Amino acid sequence: MSPTRQAPLRILFFADASSVHTRRWVASAVERGAEAVVITRQPGEVPGARQVIAIRPGSDKASWFKALPEVRRVVRELGQTFKPDIVHGHYVTSYGLWAAACGLKCPKVLTAWGSDILVTPKQSRLMRWVVRWSLRRADLITADSMDMVEEIASYDPTAPVHQILWGADTDKFTPATPASDFEVVSLRSWERNYNIDLVIEAFARFLTLRPHSHALLHLLGGGPMEAGLQERVAALRLLQQVRFHGRVGDQAMVQAIQRSRVSVSVPSSDATSVSVLESMACGLPIIATDLPANRQWITERGGWIVPVRDVDAVAQALLTAYDHPERVAQMGAHNRDLIERQASRRGQMDAMWRLYEKLLMPVAKGARRTVADKAR
Repeated sequence: MSPTRQAPLRILFFADASSVHTRRWVASAVERGAEAVVITRQPGEVPGARQVIAIRPGSDKASWFKALPEVRRVVRELGQTFKPDIVHGHYVTSYGLWAAACGLKCPKVLTAWGSDILVTPKQSRLMRWVVRWSLRRADLITADSMDMVEEIASYDPTAPVHQILWGADTDKFTPATPASDFEVVSLRSWERNYNIDLVIEAFARFLTLRPHSHALLHLLGGGPMEAGLQERVAALRLLQQVRFHGRVGDQAMVQAIQRSRVSVSVPSSDATSVSVLESMACGLPIIATDLPANRQWITERGGWIVPVRDVDAVAQALLTAYDHPERVAQMGAHNRDLIERQASRRGQMDAMWRLYEKLLMPVAKGARRTVADKAR
């Protein structure tokens, strides 16, 4: 907290209360001295928040617009009771819209999560307009990969744009001695974008070529494609080699990562993946798709970059990891060092806290805020 500020920093978040990313961000702000209220469409407990307010629970797209009068009414009441210093919207095409349109005069922060910048605006003129309108009403914008920072800059916002990562908890996600057999972990959700079907197919091809490897594939994350994925595993006769863990807590996730030799993350579209950073923090090499956000973190010193939806390339990377355990260990050590230096959650949230404080500093008369100050 700035030494000139006596009262706690009060932040009104517009965000998905059911998301672990929201809970972690709010907890980090509260840990640093903030008070927080969360407005959401996905009710959930947010540890540390004074209040979680649900408006139009659900996920239909129309309600993001229909709910705007109610959003403004609720925020007017909070303006009298909670008196926010900052409004922070997470996910530009939904909660970012609510934050930008809430009516409060205090500074507004927008954080892009990935698809809201890289995918959705390309699907319709309306959503591109929503993104442009919301970004141009922000006083500060953050994103977790440089390709998103650059895409945001194309909208010509007047606010500075910084790269702030979700980061990995480097105290919790740490290296350990892996299992004696060759175990592989996937932490991505069981949804179409994350290509878990391809991970299973590549693992099956690996087993065909290394039948005596005693390999196991751990699938964490959960999602709507579970039944189809289990059917495919059964058809491939891999019921003993593939473990469906679903959504688990941090402790179980750490244990699954630490048992493994390599982590696989091969989505078709992505920003910087927290699960990739967490795997790297645990000292694992990464097999990842050829996307800008992945290339920012993964080089040949720390893993394998493969084309999108290329089963053979993933299978070949698994073979290389299995055949060269010493190289895998060196890759893991490199990744751990990289995350400690550049992507610890503590360091990233400290940087975000400084941005909050800077946003509330008085601007000299006649001065203007800088445009698109890309993160360093």
